[in-house]
Amino acid sequence: MLTTHLLAIFLVSAIVAHSKALRFPQELYNLSSNQIFIVDNLSRPPSSSASPTPLLSPAVSSPLVPALFIIGDSTVDCGNNNYLGTFARADRPPYGRDFDTHLPTGRFCNGRIPVDYLALHLGLPFVPNYLGQTGELEDMLHGVNYASAAAGIIFSSGSELGQHISLTHQIQQFSDTYQQFVLSLGEDVAIDLISSSVLYVSIGINDYIHYYLRNVSNVQNLYLPWGFNQFLASTMRQEIKNLYNTNVRRFVVMGLPPIGCAPYYLQRYKSNNGECVEEINDMIMEFNFFMRYMTDELLHELPDAGIIFCDVFQGSMDIIRNHKSYGFESTANACCGLGKYNGWMMCMSPQMACRNASDHIWWDQFHPTDAVNAILADNVWSSRHTEMCYPMNLEKMVFSQSLNNLV
Repeated sequence: MLTTHLLAIFLVSAIVAHSKALRFPQELYNLSSNQIFIVDNLSRPPSSSASPTPLLSPAVSSPLVPALFIIGDSTVDCGNNNYLGTFARADRPPYGRDFDTHLPTGRFCNGRIPVDYLALHLGLPFVPNYLGQTGELEDMLHGVNYASAAAGIIFSSGSELGQHISLTHQIQQFSDTYQQFVLSLGEDVAIDLISSSVLYVSIGINDYIHYYLRNVSNVQNLYLPWGFNQFLASTMRQEIKNLYNTNVRRFVVMGLPPIGCAPYYLQRYKSNNGECVEEINDMIMEFNFFMRYMTDELLHELPDAGIIFCDVFQGSMDIIRNHKSYGFESTANACCGLGKYNGWMMCMSPQMACRNASDHIWWDQFHPTDAVNAILADNVWSSRHTEMCYPMNLEKMVFSQSLNNLV
């Protein structure tokens, strides 16, 4: 293993030797202790380890970006909460039963989460969780996942479930990672790595589930939904600017899904035939409207940044309305749970789970199945099923910025 000093000298030499068009030294891609190899991403071999096997998309011979960094909540948590004292954990069966290792990893799904699929599109291995890393440089070069289940934009959202890593704290962890890159690689290389990578943000749903809809601190009397949405969007705007000041230049900002259609709220609001709770979905649509508007503002304010907003509500509703064409049979019932719509109690044992999750839209009370995550990830990457990302999808942003770097 190279020492930090020798590694820094090696990297500087590599940059000098390569043309500017490469932007980031290709040698870094081979420093990981987990060697990257090409496999068919449709095959999912079992493993004796709960750690996901590094996979590379067969369509890409080398990574399209240096790394993928992830900030968010349970929609993209890949195991950080396994290390926290919290009820918001997915480290037990049947979570992960359809994942590549067939073991629970901390993902709130039967299989892969959206960022797993996006990593493959980008030609990267699955991104490791922050708390499970040793802190070694090579463990973080392809990206880090800081997401924590129950986290929200508001610091205290989800706190009744126990510990979680707040949005502000996740951003601080990202900043710490950046500083480690600076110390180990040098400032120029660190800036190049971060600015050429993609940062994916998926957070905000717990500010409704665990804060506004529970009327914590009498918030509903202080804010009408419109004002609450404005507050959340303005907070996100400032946090994105903070990340920009840490040299992030490629953002994927995810909107919120239609939780008014989630099994938990179907049973709680006594939906008769699986009809979505419109008053909840209306709030989510308002939030996504503000977030898209905020994205447009930031694009004008930060002209050298690439920021795309992906309306998960729009993409998810297309799946629900056209579920037959997507191959889904059940739009209201969770695959795993108890009670009406399997939404009364969370997924706690394999006996509570359906046999085939791939024909269900919902895996548990709030989270979609692997099959839905794959569709949404395809939409983020290439708008394959429906256009839900603005002003462009991730594939166009990556390739358009790559072409700009050649100029």
